[in-house]
Amino acid sequence: MSSIQVIDRSVSLLDAIAQYDKAVSLKILAAQTSLHPSTAFRILGALIDVGFVERDSAGHYQLGRKLTQLASKVSRGVDLREEAIDIMEMLCDETGETVNLTVREGDEVIYIERVTPKRMMRVEQVIGSRAPLHVTAVGKLMLAELGEPFIRSYAQRTGLKRYTQNTLVAEQDLLNAVRFAQQKAVAFDDEEAEEGVGCIGVLISNNSKNVIAGLSISAPIERRKNEWISLIKSAGKKISERLAGC
Repeated sequence: MSSIQVIDRSVSLLDAIAQYDKAVSLKILAAQTSLHPSTAFRILGALIDVGFVERDSAGHYQLGRKLTQLASKVSRGVDLREEAIDIMEMLCDETGETVNLTVREGDEVIYIERVTPKRMMRVEQVIGSRAPLHVTAVGKLMLAELGEPFIRSYAQRTGLKRYTQNTLVAEQDLLNAVRFAQQKAVAFDDEEAEEGVGCIGVLISNNSKNVIAGLSISAPIERRKNEWISLIKSAGKKISERLAGC
């Protein structure tokens, strides 16, 4: 196939997936796009590799979160970091701790922006660094949005690698933590990614009510305070409202 032909067929498959509210099988997608199943399978595999398509535990296909993020940014010209930075600075001033902005890519979160306090002893999260979903506060909330079948598939796929003695390495423990986070609309990292570091996280949505990012406070575990929950919820809401108005 020529490059143009591959692009055309990729778009056809994305359009076909978008017509369904739930994940759809390869058989249906091949029939709807008039593609041979083996051809559709290869193209879908490439789209999964770049994050435009995701596959659930049943092997069915759905649009990937990365595609949603790109569509939101391009359609309205919104720069997430620019919209969030002043609110992040305010939250940093209120708590005196590091504030992070993250997005999901596949099975990981990526740190795309941070604001650090002037104090000497602080938590440093390098922009561009990555962390598995199950060891971060924001990651647990993102897993909640993706649903239990994805969580079970994620657990099997990643093996829930241990990073500290507090890392959740049992599938049921992760499910329980995710359910609790979803109920409270806030999540915690209790020294699960790094010993001595605790985080509090919330989600950020766009004008279409799609989750596109996460906001978190990272601090030495002994300095983390429950009073920050209301502060970070307020900050996340402000960013979401700002994006909704863009």
